Amino acid sequence: MCEQFGVEPDPQKMPLDPSVFPEEVHVAFFILSLLPDRWEGMSGTYMGKDWNSAKFLYDMYEVDDPQTITYLAKLYEGKLVGHRAEQQKQRNKQQQAKSSSSTGKHTVKRG
Repeated sequence: MCEQFGVEPDPQKMPLDPSVFPEEVHVAFFILSLLPDRWEGMSGTYMGKDWNSAKFLYDMYEVDDPQTITYLAKLYEGKLVGHRAEQQKQRNKQQQAKSSSSTGKHTVKRG
């Protein structure tokens, strides 16, 4: 892609290769992917993962260090919740702009 645009690749902006992560991070991503998502019913806000089944998953997959895996997974979950909250905020702004422009009402200032 960089070649198409005539730009030098910037390693700081390149996505990380999964092979650079230690095994614990892979296990944390795996366990996190198996946990169900929690959503707030009225607003549709993403609340993170439901951790009720975590012990079952740790036992079933014979996870050696559940404390480290939970720590790593919670770090990532925090980033995920923040990212989804930002996405929701952007959608709300777009909906608000769309609804205010579709009402057909205009404000006129009188001097």
